[in-house]
Amino acid sequence: MTQTTATRQRSRTPLVLILLLSMAPVLAALLVYFNPDWRPEGSVAYGTLIEPQRPIPASTALQATTLDGKPFDVATLKGKWLLIAADGGDCQDACARKLFILRNSHASQGKNVERLARVWFITDDAPVPEKVLEAYKGTVMLRVQPEQLKKFLLGDSTNAGNTTSALADPMWIIDPHANLILQYPPNAEPEKVRKDITKLVYNSRIG
Repeated sequence: MTQTTATRQRSRTPLVLILLLSMAPVLAALLVYFNPDWRPEGSVAYGTLIEPQRPIPASTALQATTLDGKPFDVATLKGKWLLIAADGGDCQDACARKLFILRNSHASQGKNVERLARVWFITDDAPVPEKVLEAYKGTVMLRVQPEQLKKFLLGDSTNAGNTTSALADPMWIIDPHANLILQYPPNAEPEKVRKDITKLVYNSRIG
């Protein structure tokens, strides 16, 4: 090996090392992504990721109205993290539990509280009890047609027989780009939902 060749190889060594160091985080992320068991405890979302993400439908496809009957375009809420529940207007215990979880998760976000909004899709014409209206002030309450809502929240592939019941079980999160991204199971654990929301908002630069 000539002195010139050896010199060239030595001069390249730092560049190769820099390249390897810059690639290390990407390679590590790929390894962890394809090996979930390697992920640190608490790094995986409690909610189920929705893939592919579904954007909020146009107002013609999701015809929502306020409690006083005025048309409401859900897409106008774009720009905030939306915490979503769906249920009948009489709001029995399971419904109230979901609204309670979402209200408390929202309220716990400290300085980020203005980056979120709560939405309750009401899937029938039943009047909302006064105590529910009072307890969950600040929640955007919208009446919708359950079949239209089902296509958005549950997707076309669902085999749910009773649309209203299927919508009443989960909770969801919509990101500030107006995409449905997470679904929570029936009887979700409040603390885990809150932690998910905190991580999303804290680590995100959007919304």
